[in-house]
Amino acid sequence: MLRLHSFGPADGRPVLALHGLKGHGRRFRRLATEQLPHLRVHAPDLRGHGGSPVDPPWTLERHVADIVATLDTLGLNRLAVIGHSLGATVAVHLARRAPHRVSRLVLLDPGIGMPDGLARAKTGDALDAPAFDDPRDAARERAAFWPATAAHLVPDEIADHLAQGPDGRWRWRYLPEMAAATYDELVRPALTPPPGTPTLLVVAARGVVGPEYVDACRAALGAELTRVELDCGHHVHLERPAWTGALIRDFLA
Repeated sequence: MLRLHSFGPADGRPVLALHGLKGHGRRFRRLATEQLPHLRVHAPDLRGHGGSPVDPPWTLERHVADIVATLDTLGLNRLAVIGHSLGATVAVHLARRAPHRVSRLVLLDPGIGMPDGLARAKTGDALDAPAFDDPRDAARERAAFWPATAAHLVPDEIADHLAQGPDGRWRWRYLPEMAAATYDELVRPALTPPPGTPTLLVVAARGVVGPEYVDACRAALGAELTRVELDCGHHVHLERPAWTGALIRDFLA
């Protein structure tokens, strides 16, 4: 079973939150506790990430099967799903394969339909995963990678997502082979949410969603699509938590 992080009151409305590639479920902790305190947010570590099983396959179908099994274990039949990047891609595939389990979708800068050339370049980078002699080096790397608006989250990231290996060096808690394989998954034809699924699509101004995907969602969903652009980079919920929280609260109301 996937490792699960749950936030909010036990009797709150349940919501599922799926993180991006190389991430982990606890990245939703501040969004859940500070912006969505009335909700019961369940945020698993996806396969190959954090404390979840690492064995292959690392396909979108396997991720969907893992999520369905997690929902079954929690006794949750139908709920809203929030996804960021890879998590948003998994959420769309979940809505396609098990539409009876998804009531609404919140897609935060989904990583769907990545260009093949970009995916190939990122595959090589993923296999060359960083290793650090000291957690302070990892903190500097993460601070440089994230924008200034998310810099205050670096201590959380070090505590939640960095582990020391048998060689004494420190690495982020994800499997490099999984990350490399996932880029092959992200070049698959871009799926939209199924018709009839109310969807909030949050596009980052400096993110990865192209206009073609927005147009495809609009054609598939019509009035069921709410599209919002935020002035931020790809990590929407980390960079603009207040705006993201307000959008989600209004959409789920």
